[in-house]
This record gives sequence, structure tokens and C-alpha cells, in this order.
Amino acid sequence: METREQLQTALSRIQAWENDQKGLWFWERIGRIPFKILDKLTPAFVQKKISLLLDELGQYIQTGGQYLVNEKQIFKRYAKYLPLDQPIDKFEDISEIPLETMNKLCEDLSKDRQNLATVQGATTGFGGIFTLAIDIPVLLGLSLKTLQEISIIYGYDPKDRLERVFIVKCLQYSSADIVGKQAILEELSDYYHRDAHHQEMVSQLQGWREVIYTYRDQFGWKKLFQLVPVAGMIFGAFINRSMIQDLSEAGQMLYQKRRIMERLQSQTMN
Repeated sequence: METREQLQTALSRIQAWENDQKGLWFWERIGRIPFKILDKLTPAFVQKKISLLLDELGQYIQTGGQYLVNEKQIFKRYAKYLPLDQPIDKFEDISEIPLETMNKLCEDLSKDRQNLATVQGATTGFGGIFTLAIDIPVLLGLSLKTLQEISIIYGYDPKDRLERVFIVKCLQYSSADIVGKQAILEELSDYYHRDAHHQEMVSQLQGWREVIYTYRDQFGWKKLFQLVPVAGMIFGAFINRSMIQDLSEAGQMLYQKRRIMERLQSQTMN
């Protein structure tokens, strides 16, 4: 386990990353302008597919729906990084694993998911506007799957409804502008005090619809170039990869921070 000084150093790196996010607002505001144009260009069937994501996320928060992942697959991944006499069979086994090991596994997983997103984006981008309607829900599914896997790596069970709220907040964070990022960080800052804050977090579910609106804005200009058949392969591969990369980074930082805060709190109590 890490010393308090090591945990503080890791926390400082995460706080520096949070501060770096402040430089994105200007460019993101510019990036939203073409969305109004795309609204007029995008056929109704694509718009309808985007609107269905609202229902999909609602179902995910309540029950997990079709998106819940099997934690045993992630437990098996730990075998590569741990001694043979330290098997991972349940979430409690993860709580004592060093952060460095968690981070290595998370980075490897992130690379795998980015490669998958690249192939997916190229495949669905080949048909231009006709396959864009397929790409949108598949990308959402991959995003939720990736965040759930990251949550398991850091020892949190996505079968818990409150964990799914946290996951959707991570999804929202990765798509938000700087004002939204600051608000979400404040909401999540004390999330590790579950007993004291779980009611507040549940009440904030009314804001989860913002995820879809920010996702729509992202698709506004990023997916505009994917509407062209064949050429959409290149744009689709790059766009999907970059979105999963940003999402994975946000998930890793936010979950790592949560684990650090819990360990610091535990050391203080001891």
C-alpha cells in the first residue's frame, strides 16, 4: 500500500490534470457552432436514433440494461500484474492493490478500447450517413462498457445503482465544456462519503439528460465529416478513437482520485 506522501503526490497529479481541463472552453464553444448547421442536414432517422439514447441512458441508470459488464473478465486481467498466490475473486480483493498496478491495468484496457473504437469508427464510417445511425448507439455502448471496466479496476461495482450514476457523471464530464466540468467536479468531490451524499447524488439524476445534449453537440461537428461515404472511414476511426481516449482518461482520473481520497481518509482514521 502507498504511504500518505505517495497518495498526496498522486492526488496532486490528478488536480493538475483537472486544472488543465480549463483550457478547453474556447475551442469547445467554437466547435458547437456547426451543430446548428448539422441539425438541418441530418436526416430524421439519424436524429431519431440520437434521441433514443436518452431512453437508453435512463434504462442504464435504473437497471444497467444491456450494458452491464461481467466483472470476472476484469478480475482475470489482474492475473497479468499480480503474483499467482494473489488471485482476484471479488471486489474486496481489489481494495488493497497498489494504485500503480491499477493504473497500469487501466492504461492497457484503455488502449484496447481505443483500438476497438478505431475499427468500429472505420467500419461504420464506410457507408457515410447510412451507417452513422449504427455508429451512434454502438459508440455509447462502448463508452459505458469502458467506464464500467475502469470502475471495476479501481474496485467499484457497476451493478450498484449509485456507481452507475457516477459512471454517467464521468460520461457527462468527458463531453462537457469547462463550466460543466467544474460543476461536475464539485458534484463528485465528496462522492466517496457515500452515506452522507448518496441522496444528493440521486437527486442530481435530473441533470443526466445533459449527457445526451452534450453528446449531440459533440456529434454536431465531429460526425459532420463522417457523413461522406468511404471518406467517413478515416474521420470515423479518428473521431471514435479520440472520444474513447478522452473518456478513458477522465474515467481513470476520477476513479483514481476517489480511491486516493478513500485511502487518505482511512489512514487519517487509523
